[in-house]
Amino acid sequence: MGEETALSCPITADLGLLREHVRAFASAEGLSGSRLDDLVIAVNEAADNVLEHGGGAGRLDAWADDRGIWIDVADSAGTLTAGDLYRQGADPPPAASRGYGLWIIRRLCDEVVVERSGDRSLLRLHVAYPVPRAAAGETKTAGAGAPPGAPRA
Repeated sequence: MGEETALSCPITADLGLLREHVRAFASAEGLSGSRLDDLVIAVNEAADNVLEHGGGAGRLDAWADDRGIWIDVADSAGTLTAGDLYRQGADPPPAASRGYGLWIIRRLCDEVVVERSGDRSLLRLHVAYPVPRAAAGETKTAGAGAPPGAPRA
């Protein structure tokens, strides 16, 4: 498999604690500034969607590689589909009071993918390092890029 989950936790109503865990993990892996803030906001939106629309239960798994931080958000309802990512097109309706979560996630992350397996949905988020680690002279033992081998829900 090659990849190990560096952060794994259930999604609960305590979104503040989840944000703290993600921020600490991503910061320790070298993400900073606005890119770190983008990731934390995107994870909050994804977790909130799990609580509200995904059966109220889910799991977050995160890992880092030389390209950036990867987050898998799995829900127990399995209702999220790839089509939901683009339901509102490029911009949500200006008068909408809800439904901005996936739109925000798409804007803040470099890659967003939805996978479905049985009765579960998996939302995979990726936020890239501003300068690839290899270019900055750092090395990382984890594999390059997204799975194969990444943890799955």
